[in-house]
Amino acid sequence: MTTERDEDYLKIIASIVEEKGYAKVKDVAKELELGPSTVTGMFKKLDKEGYINYEKYGGVTLTEKGTEIAHKTKETYGMLKEFLMHLGVSETIAEEDACKIEHILNPKTAETFKKFVEFTAQKEEPKICIEHFRHFVKTGEYVHCSPETRDKCPVHGKKK
Repeated sequence: MTTERDEDYLKIIASIVEEKGYAKVKDVAKELELGPSTVTGMFKKLDKEGYINYEKYGGVTLTEKGTEIAHKTKETYGMLKEFLMHLGVSETIAEEDACKIEHILNPKTAETFKKFVEFTAQKEEPKICIEHFRHFVKTGEYVHCSPETRDKCPVHGKKK
């Protein structure tokens, strides 16, 4: 079982490997704002647990097991960030929160959030509902309108 820290390292390693083909201690240390000795210690742990291929002073790559965890973590992070921004949370806060939540969210809940975003992006009525929710968050004012009365709606209609 991986820890939050393991998942963060694997996610960072995966991003660097995608870009360069391998990751080095200095790359990960820079990204996570940690000292090289801290990263080296974690590399040894992740190698021992079968998540990475590590050679002292060399580049690191992910094993199949490490790749799977990194992919799931990145996917959950991206979905959470999108979900939060969909609700009107700023990108900066959505990134911070998604990074924290990605480690504790039940996969079934993550799938439900993902389906919610997909559902609300498909048809006009759910989009209207989300726009009304964002308005409610900002103002505390509940409004109701439909596609037929949209032009008179304070959220969608012409502002006077």
